[in-house]
Amino acid sequence: MRYVDLSAANPGLVYCSITGFGSKAGAALSGYDFLVQAVGGLMSITGDPHVEPQKVGVALVDVLTSKDSVIGILAALQTRSRSGKGQRIDVNLLSSLLSSLTDQASAYLATGRSPERMGNQHPSIAPYETLRCKDGYLAVCCGNDTQFRRLAAVLEIPFLADSRFVTNAARVAHRAKLGAALEEMLCRDASDVWAARLTDVEVSAGKIGTVGSAIDLATSLDLDPIVSFGDESCSQVRHPITYSATPVTRYQPPPRLGADGDEVRRWLSGESDFWRNLGPHAPGEHSMKDQPKQTET
Repeated sequence: MRYVDLSAANPGLVYCSITGFGSKAGAALSGYDFLVQAVGGLMSITGDPHVEPQKVGVALVDVLTSKDSVIGILAALQTRSRSGKGQRIDVNLLSSLLSSLTDQASAYLATGRSPERMGNQHPSIAPYETLRCKDGYLAVCCGNDTQFRRLAAVLEIPFLADSRFVTNAARVAHRAKLGAALEEMLCRDASDVWAARLTDVEVSAGKIGTVGSAIDLATSLDLDPIVSFGDESCSQVRHPITYSATPVTRYQPPPRLGADGDEVRRWLSGESDFWRNLGPHAPGEHSMKDQPKQTET
């Protein structure tokens, strides 16, 4: 149903519309993550410049748009708690992508030149890329000159201190020679060995991992990345936010098709106790007392 019809019955309604290209001139266009990655410029700055443009490895635009939707809904609910009035929120895939291009979009707006694909290199920092080691690749991030001097000391390459590499601007200008010199030394040992040695001197470096090793890393850092449900359902990645005052106390697996249909219908009709905690203009009682404990689904 349309927002105009629903809001007439419930002025406190917060209504979120998600489209591919907006509700105006782009309303008739179908919105798919891959398509928006292509036409929205993300593929033009992703991947090796010598091969075909590449999409990101997950449906990133869908995820970004979902997060924008949640931000908008929460802001509207906060406004409603003061004014008692709801509103319509419009979110679209293309706008969410453009707002997430951050420095790349800003570079275009400042210069009129569209950024291009640089693989894993950074347009204005060096070394900030993947470098070949004996057994694979190492991600190295030298965000300042101090970190670079530490890197040079660990690798024991004296000439890295000359004028071609002494400042970040100089390293960017000579990035090809810099990368070759670094890889010549790095190829003498394994990536995990170099990662440990560089981390020890506070140079940001890490072996290229897998999804599995990433989950293992998060576990080793006490981030508790996994939620298990026993035999009830497959384990899931935990919600990334933790709350000091209202911690999540109970987790639920993804519902099966139709599992919560009756409760959703009671919720929409105002018969569910859940409405009592939604504030002004929600069906049923309007009290904000006795907020329920959070449940993560």
